[in-house]
Amino acid sequence: MPVVGVGIDVVDIERFGESLERTPGLGDRLFTAAEARLRLASLAARFAAKEALAKALGAPAGLAWHDAQIVSEESGRPRFELRGTVRASADAQGVRHVHVSLSHDAGIASAVVVLES
Repeated sequence: MPVVGVGIDVVDIERFGESLERTPGLGDRLFTAAEARLRLASLAARFAAKEALAKALGAPAGLAWHDAQIVSEESGRPRFELRGTVRASADAQGVRHVHVSLSHDAGIASAVVVLES
């Protein structure tokens, strides 16, 4: 399985929280209803993951934030559910496997995404 793309992103959790408070509707634009119920550090990590995914895909125009959702498997392991614009971009690039790792500590949230064909 060759690597199609790799992306990484980091988010300052406090600054991200301030952005959510300052900009009405931002959370609704970035997160699905299921994601929006999570605490701030988890939201920041999910935002980092969506940014990392976009980078791994080559940052194509027109990706919708709701078309990439992080869900947790029963084990707690995060994984992406792709649909719509994001699924179309991934399919066009031959992506068959999406690996994601999330972390948050010391006020920073981070994510790494690896795409494989």
